[in-house]
Amino acid sequence: MPSTLSIKNIPDDLLQRLRNRASHNHRSLQGELLAMLDHYVGSAPLSLTELSTHIQRLGLATHGDSTAMVREDRDGR
Repeated sequence: MPSTLSIKNIPDDLLQRLRNRASHNHRSLQGELLAMLDHYVGSAPLSLTELSTHIQRLGLATHGDSTAMVREDRDGR
């Protein structure tokens, strides 16, 4: 069953930034806040396998052997 939340004493500048963000995303203020909450707290943490797959999809990788990079960094000190 849906519930209602109330946020009090929002600083004017924060409220304006939220309104701007909602407008930019073509949402109402409530819709934007719900989307933000869902994004930040709605998903479960990734498993190591899921994280590894996500990193590979993003194309993130080290270039070469990390042992050699650590050695080079230490020798440069």
